[in-house]
Amino acid sequence: MGGAVLATPLKNLYTNLAEGRIAFADKIGALVPDPQGILDLPAGFKYQIISPVGAKMSDGHTVPNQHDGMAAFAGKKGRTILVRNHEVHPLQAVNKLGDTIPQYDKSCSGGTTTLVLDRERNLLEHYLSLAGTNRNCAGGTTPWGSWISCEEEISTPYPPPGYSLEQVLPHWGKVEQKHGYNFEVPAKGRLAKPVPLVAMGRFRHEAIATDPKTGYIYQTEDRVDSCIYRFRPNRPKNLLAGGTLEAMIIADVPRVDTGTNFPIGKPQQVSWVQLEDVDPEHDTLRYEAQQKGAAVFRRGEGMCYANGELYWTATNGGAAQVGQIFRYNLAKDTVELFVESPGAGVLDYPDNLTLAPFGDLVVCEDGKDEQFLIGITPEGSYYKIARNALNASEFAGICFAPDGKTMFVNIYNPGMTLAIWGY
Repeated sequence: MGGAVLATPLKNLYTNLAEGRIAFADKIGALVPDPQGILDLPAGFKYQIISPVGAKMSDGHTVPNQHDGMAAFAGKKGRTILVRNHEVHPLQAVNKLGDTIPQYDKSCSGGTTTLVLDRERNLLEHYLSLAGTNRNCAGGTTPWGSWISCEEEISTPYPPPGYSLEQVLPHWGKVEQKHGYNFEVPAKGRLAKPVPLVAMGRFRHEAIATDPKTGYIYQTEDRVDSCIYRFRPNRPKNLLAGGTLEAMIIADVPRVDTGTNFPIGKPQQVSWVQLEDVDPEHDTLRYEAQQKGAAVFRRGEGMCYANGELYWTATNGGAAQVGQIFRYNLAKDTVELFVESPGAGVLDYPDNLTLAPFGDLVVCEDGKDEQFLIGITPEGSYYKIARNALNASEFAGICFAPDGKTMFVNIYNPGMTLAIWGY
């Protein structure tokens, strides 16, 4: 579907970019309307839909809806393995799995699915890989070949003080377990053990990124007054062995609100404070962090590792309140505001993001109107890579195949995974 012939193969394009001869933003042109009404792309690019909601999977289950965060792993014989989140809430879908498979909470229908594709992007199999979790939003990869799936829900099987169960049911549904945790899903293998990583904190998780040198895992939180967290595992590769959870402090300005009047391009030293109540009964972890000086970010969402640095989005941050992207230097322990959107027409509510093989960030919009994939150069210039021509649903799960030849992204609702390439 979609797209004309591109004279230069993407592989050669990436080589030219790596050698500094051309910039990707200068190579691609305006978006071309898709006659299928799904995805507008520049001339020379095409796409195909993979594993949409409702399709029957290899294990007999159907593909859940709300395709969200996702990552690509290398498989055997040049195959690509995609592990994909489904941000399904108990009020949105009834769990019909029963006792057929291990689950964390049989009242919840969120989780992950795993897709295996061959070199030509043909879907070989797809299957359920984590079950019984709640609103699996984003996540991130580990250096040892797994996906950390993050719950963006902190519901409990009982009402909070001052509320009756009847009052809270319309908001989160009836659940049987506490939620607000991370879960680890090996890229290779079948159904993951649904065991919460409690030591990583209980809060409205969004995304994670791992420092490959230290094994430390950094985390974002989807709250308008969120914090940035760091988890130092006792035993890398064994997250269930526990560890230390910390929050980021910007050294010269404790408890600073980074969403307003924060300087662009000015690195600032940070420190980390240890948190004690990592598994609170209610959504209070950020309050402990802020009482100890932690910086506030306006809805931390997507996060990625990129050549010794971390990037993350603050979806509501900035003077225009439509998004910021921060950059953290792991070696120097400094954070800076990389870009701040001047308005929704440039970058509207940035969410998931990744570093592309050609050196630019690719960012998913989750805005209020049209949704685009936005490229951002190392110099901070913006350009459009794709447009959701189907509806106003967000893009999510942006990632690249291990060989760099295919870009994958999800349309959240109705859920579908799109493979994008040029030839």
